[in-house]
Amino acid sequence: MPALGPSLSLLAQAAPDPTPEPLLTPVAPVPGQVPGDVTEIPAPAQPGSSISGGFLPDWSIGEWVGYSGIILLAVLLTVVATTTLWWMLHAWRSAEDLRATQFSSSPRPARHRFTLLVPGRHEEEVMGQTLDRLAQQDHPDFEIIAIVGHDDPGTEFVVRQAAARHPDLITVVVDDSVPKNKPKALNKALRIATGDIVGVFDAEDEVHPGLLTVVDSKFQETGADVVQGGVQLMNFETSWWSLRNVLEYYFWFRSRLHFHARSKFIPLGGNTVFVTRDRLEWSRGWDDQCLAEDCELGVRLSSDGAKVVVAYNPEYVTREETPPTLTSLYKQRTRWNQGFLQVLGKGEWKKLPTLRQRLYARYLLNMPFLQAATGLLIPVSIAFILLVKVPTPVALITFLPLVPTVITLVAEAAGLTEFGRVYERKVRVRDYVRLVLGLVPYQIFLAAAAVRSVVRQVRGDGSWEKTEHTGAHRDTTASDDEGRPATPELIGTAAEAAR
Repeated sequence: MPALGPSLSLLAQAAPDPTPEPLLTPVAPVPGQVPGDVTEIPAPAQPGSSISGGFLPDWSIGEWVGYSGIILLAVLLTVVATTTLWWMLHAWRSAEDLRATQFSSSPRPARHRFTLLVPGRHEEEVMGQTLDRLAQQDHPDFEIIAIVGHDDPGTEFVVRQAAARHPDLITVVVDDSVPKNKPKALNKALRIATGDIVGVFDAEDEVHPGLLTVVDSKFQETGADVVQGGVQLMNFETSWWSLRNVLEYYFWFRSRLHFHARSKFIPLGGNTVFVTRDRLEWSRGWDDQCLAEDCELGVRLSSDGAKVVVAYNPEYVTREETPPTLTSLYKQRTRWNQGFLQVLGKGEWKKLPTLRQRLYARYLLNMPFLQAATGLLIPVSIAFILLVKVPTPVALITFLPLVPTVITLVAEAAGLTEFGRVYERKVRVRDYVRLVLGLVPYQIFLAAAAVRSVVRQVRGDGSWEKTEHTGAHRDTTASDDEGRPATPELIGTAAEAAR
């Protein structure tokens, strides 16, 4: 009988192990899967991961609202900052653009007669010297009308002294309106103006003696209805905020106004602006109910298709000073912002011929408030970045506004360098430090002024808050009837004599 040992051993090895296998969760077969293949089982979706094929994140309703708000805020800040940067750099896009912003180097012979309006209120420290400088214009045909209030004997005395020094050029008009404001004074003087072109200057302006000659030539060369010259604040070294205020003017008149004129919608500057007499009669002068009468006039003229030309040469700019205190600047900026609100509400911009112009006008008139919102939201954005834990893509989007903001800061630093070069002012390292450190505080300051302007507008408070002037951009502040610097004692004596 054959031995069974080896065969039984083989059968024992081939028999299944009686030990039970672990219980497995049945998995439905995948179509096309070959039996025996091992297929990786997807892990359950985790909070915050993608669903719906990987297109949308799996957020709660609260997360959707919060993250969407952050993204929208970042996009808004980026748009405003990019727009501001684009306007700032308009004049430097090409050498041709830069040349197009300038007065002619070979002006034409004079053809027009100019009337120069100079309103002043409590400006006895600066207005006499301003009138003396204006009287030195090399243009052969112009007159100066100085407007003072009936309740301002100090300024009236200084103005009449200047008129006595230049009897053939200066006429004094006394404004008896109540309450007083700049557009009322301008309209009062306009009634007796004899020039076919009317220019406006402020009481503290330093005006180049050749300005009227190049402006006259610009009217002839372009057939313009309005010529806007440049204005530049000078005392950048006075304080941290005066530095930023100076740069605002530099980019506004050097670049931004040229872009607005090319877009055929422009808010005019408050002085060194020249308008044909025909256009002023058509517009019935300035709106004496608006706190930004310059902006309002520019909007009305733009809506009627007037041709506005902006020209800027450093040697021909009108030089001014920043407000002497932060409080004064705060009130000035409030007045401007409230004036923009009034112009927006008045709705003259709706008469612009194209939808593109109307959208642009709405955006531009809202720009002070958008910039103010940007200033307020910059620290909020930084806080979100540092303190709030958000998904990586959202965190990256929050950094978007920093890109144009940093580029703008670099452009401002370059502008400060150029300002020092063209105006022969020494710019120190500390000025660049102040420029950087003042970025966020200045934006917050502008935001506060914008908020105050809205509050005043809602309350119906349209009172005029005057900006004081001390002559910080001059070596001397005023002059007596023989051209000597006037002392405070002399001005006080003059006021008493006028009374």
